[in-house]
Amino acid sequence: MPLTGFRRVKRRVRRLLRGAGLSLWYHPAYRLPFASIEALTGVEPRRADLVLTTLLTGGWCEHDDVRRPTRVRYEDLARVHTAEWLEKLHDPETLARIFAVDPSDVVVDEVLTTLRLACGATLGAACQALREHSAAVNLLGGFHHAGPSSGGGFCAVNDVAVAIAALRAEGFRQRVVVLDLDAHPPDGTAECFPRDPTVWVGSLSGASWGALPGVDETVLPTRCDDDSYLAALGSLLGRMPPAGLAFVLAGGDVLDGDRLGALALSLGGARRRDVAVHRALGATPSVWLPAGGYSRDAWRLLAGTILVLLDAADEQLAADLDPLALEFSAAARRLRPEELEGAAVLTDEDIMASLEPRAKRAPRLLDYYTASGLELALEHYGILKQLRRLGYGNFRVVLDRDERGDRLRLLSEAEGTEHLLLETVLEKKRIADADVLYVHWLTLRHPRGRFSDVRPKLPGQEQPGLGMAREAGQLLARTAERVGLAGVAFRPAWLHTAYAARYAMRFVEPDRQARFQALLRDLGHLPLAELTVAVAEGRVELNGEPYTWEASEMVYWLEPRPDPSVESSLEAWRFTVRAPAGAPPAPSSSRS
Repeated sequence: MPLTGFRRVKRRVRRLLRGAGLSLWYHPAYRLPFASIEALTGVEPRRADLVLTTLLTGGWCEHDDVRRPTRVRYEDLARVHTAEWLEKLHDPETLARIFAVDPSDVVVDEVLTTLRLACGATLGAACQALREHSAAVNLLGGFHHAGPSSGGGFCAVNDVAVAIAALRAEGFRQRVVVLDLDAHPPDGTAECFPRDPTVWVGSLSGASWGALPGVDETVLPTRCDDDSYLAALGSLLGRMPPAGLAFVLAGGDVLDGDRLGALALSLGGARRRDVAVHRALGATPSVWLPAGGYSRDAWRLLAGTILVLLDAADEQLAADLDPLALEFSAAARRLRPEELEGAAVLTDEDIMASLEPRAKRAPRLLDYYTASGLELALEHYGILKQLRRLGYGNFRVVLDRDERGDRLRLLSEAEGTEHLLLETVLEKKRIADADVLYVHWLTLRHPRGRFSDVRPKLPGQEQPGLGMAREAGQLLARTAERVGLAGVAFRPAWLHTAYAARYAMRFVEPDRQARFQALLRDLGHLPLAELTVAVAEGRVELNGEPYTWEASEMVYWLEPRPDPSVESSLEAWRFTVRAPAGAPPAPSSSRS
């Protein structure tokens, strides 16, 4: 039996033995509609989507385990938050400050829809956990920095406090435990329960923000490791009182390398954390929330949390697992060729057109895709849906050719004006002894956005980006697959374009890949915008000599190929950076 089938059988057996299974609360609108949030903050806006795809494709859960929330009612929000604060949340400037983006990036209604769905899910999960005496997971929630009249740190409303207040209004009177295992203190939650003896808040955090009244808080040392963390957790769990309901903020920002957290747990250590909490809670109804997480592996931690709740704590995710690729591959299989390349039956007009010179025929991308087929594909893969959330509509695909290859443009209207959102020029080309889809040019443009101190202009940019580079990469991979090519290749003109592709693509030349990895090893502690500007301005040195960016080919292979090891040559390269004139010098390396 395939492994996924075996997991499904185990899941069904557990359900038969225990009754209710684990429910997952999720909505497609959980992805925050900010084009720049990933690049600016390290937030993975797709975290909920990646986790759900992983669990479904791996056989750990099925679609009937997923619950779709409704938006929390305004009256439920108003039990916790002041009317003045709820009014302020309709101001783009307020939301931009909370989420560390530029105000031009904020589409207020879409942001509030996401927040109200997440709050509705936390409340719905709590009601279900109490009703079924089980655990439930909301794939977006744990907004613990929001107080009654304030917000910050990606938290605009406090979903846990809102859920507790709504349950109290319905007559629930038992003690509630809030176990906050995010890397940052629960300052907003403390404000929401200043003198409530029926709510116990326990916290392990990697920073001290002053005394938090009513919180049993343990402040851990910077870069606290697995064993020290688990020892402190054991003490906290020993002090946790019995309760009728528990909320667990299983923070993803505790991982080593998290951009905003100060702790240093491994994925294995985080898994042991969740096992300890799950055992300590026993039969207590509980709601688990992801809270923060600002690293590449934050989604893996959340998926691991759910495996613990599914009694699959010993099962591991493959190191090379890419849920976005799985999602796009599955979507590609649902698209029929005739939908992309036109009618399946040739008409007289098709036959006559085939006899005409190419210039007189309706253009097709790579002699395959029609304009209407591409628009269907963009809708099918969810690209247009996300663009609508960013404020665009009335889309139009245009195909033609330039001197380098076939050109695709996606145009859209916003505020009465038509804008170019996507443009790419593609051709079939031979790279490394294989025919690949070669990307001569690709731009993703967010004309409603603007450059600012919050979102600085990067070298080569004419307009801010859409925050959809990974989706564009998957579209290109599926295009290559559809037309029978071995992979996708391009030549990054700037550091930040290579950085965006670094997980899926490698430089063709091993020495070039080694220098790229050494650059990120030595200077990766710097914000990307700062580093790419330093390279462009010639302030980066390689082995003591001025370094100029090397624009050579990177490639993504549809079928994995063995990558030449570059570890032995990494030590040959040392990168340093000079500060801009008049600025204090920056450290040259993050290594100890």
